[in-house]
Amino acid sequence: MTLSLDYAALSDVGRVRRNNEDSAYAGPHLLLLADGMGGAAAGEVASAAAVQVIRRLDTAAISGEDMIEALAGAVHRANERLSELVEEDPEREGMGSTVTALMFDGQQLGLAHLGDSRAYRMRDGLLYQLSHDHTFVQSLVDEGRISQEEAFTHPHRNLILRVLDGRPDSDPDLQILDVQAGDRLMLCSDGLPDYVAAEVIAASMADGTPDSVVVELITHALEAGSNDNITCVVADVVETEPASGSTPQLVGAAAELAQGGTGRGEATTLVPGGSNSGGGSGGRGAPLDPEELRYAPRPPKRFPWVRRILAVLIILGLIVGAGWYGYRWTQDQYYVGTDGDFVAIFQGVDADIPGVTLTKVYEKQQQLQVDKLPTYNRQQVESNIEADDLAGARAIVSELQRTAEECAKKLTPPTPTPTVKPSNPPVSKPPATTAPTKTPSGTASTPGGTANPDDCDGVK
Repeated sequence: MTLSLDYAALSDVGRVRRNNEDSAYAGPHLLLLADGMGGAAAGEVASAAAVQVIRRLDTAAISGEDMIEALAGAVHRANERLSELVEEDPEREGMGSTVTALMFDGQQLGLAHLGDSRAYRMRDGLLYQLSHDHTFVQSLVDEGRISQEEAFTHPHRNLILRVLDGRPDSDPDLQILDVQAGDRLMLCSDGLPDYVAAEVIAASMADGTPDSVVVELITHALEAGSNDNITCVVADVVETEPASGSTPQLVGAAAELAQGGTGRGEATTLVPGGSNSGGGSGGRGAPLDPEELRYAPRPPKRFPWVRRILAVLIILGLIVGAGWYGYRWTQDQYYVGTDGDFVAIFQGVDADIPGVTLTKVYEKQQQLQVDKLPTYNRQQVESNIEADDLAGARAIVSELQRTAEECAKKLTPPTPTPTVKPSNPPVSKPPATTAPTKTPSGTASTPGGTANPDDCDGVK
């Protein structure tokens, strides 16, 4: 058995707000509602854009589990559209929209939901909420910190945690729902459930046609003092031809923008008790619209190019600062190396960076030649000897100087002692000559001696 939908949609700007930021659509295969936010003219732009993209799912060509994939894709495309709109006009930064959509294939429903607009189903006289609010207060209820009754009057009940806003993390809740003849479906913006108790909504849903029900629900919200836009879509699941026919209905900001209007200062459709002249809890003269706190959580960014330039300058400043700090650190480093034929103390670090010099000669030791050092010490100096500081570098040079001087002494030939001839040589026989004493190594010892080859190897 194939079922059909008998539907009606209605939107009212309310008694306080100057423009309607809600958009809704009702067709044979799709019920859709979007509640825009963002302040200025961005709210109605966001909701209208979301509806214009997602309404393309009003087709009989998609059914069953494919509805979930189709809904997810449409919501993501709507999200990309909002991102494009922000790029076109940076003053729209911060705008967004809720999305609640029911796709119908004649046997099942596919639900996509993001934000705090709601989807309900009345079956056998009982009202069920199909969607789950993405709000701060609902998270408190889920955690058991407050009751559902306390949530109804909580001061932050309209603070949204997830919304369609052009960012990549805007993923909707998705599910397949059963449907049967006699079911009544309803989508609404938060301007209704935030001011009208669930019992009153259920009583209005119990009787009447979809047309009369949307009028009655919006009337209840206005009489309760709702200071927000109010939009409702009601559809009956029927086995016969729907009384509403198959012509789609588009209401709210999406309809107004499509007709070239702004919707400012008047309701989309006048309903009993829906005049803007007074009554309820607020009026045009109210000093503060509480919904502004919800609809403009992030004010539009003005002069975005200035912010981009400042961001670039800050990044460049950090890079320059880090580079200067790094350079200053290198200039506190010292090492001992070679400068031509002489030993020298260098300031900086010996690093090979194209176009950057990080080292320079600090003190050249004109009295200490590299080739006057033993091979081992010379190799150390040529490879650079790191020092903790300038005093440490000078201590290294002093030790090398001492080593060079010791080697110079050891390798200097001894000065011969002159022999004095006696004026009156003795008449006796010449003294006996003695063989020269040999050292253990077999070389003749001389005054002053010679250096051990292992001590000053390589000294020139």
